[in-house]
Amino acid sequence: MPSVVGVIEWELEVYGCHSLKEKRSVVRSLKERLRNKFNLSVAETGLNDLWQRAEISACVVSNDRRQADAVLESADRFVNSDPRARVIRAERSFV
Repeated sequence: MPSVVGVIEWELEVYGCHSLKEKRSVVRSLKERLRNKFNLSVAETGLNDLWQRAEISACVVSNDRRQADAVLESADRFVNSDPRARVIRAERSFV
């Protein structure tokens, strides 16, 4: 059975940051929590020089598309529930 790679990309507004250092602290924490809770590969993939915006991407590999989609759905709910940031855009794709 072929593997399925699921990718989700979030564009976030990060609240209350007045420097890149503050933003990176929030982003680093969110990335670590996503890795630990959902076993995802996570990276900051864009908007690196903006204080209150971030782009984070995560991926999961599975042998079942439904399983990959369920993991990404749970991760999306988790990110949406974080009070430190607001999701502006979220996009999922599968390969």
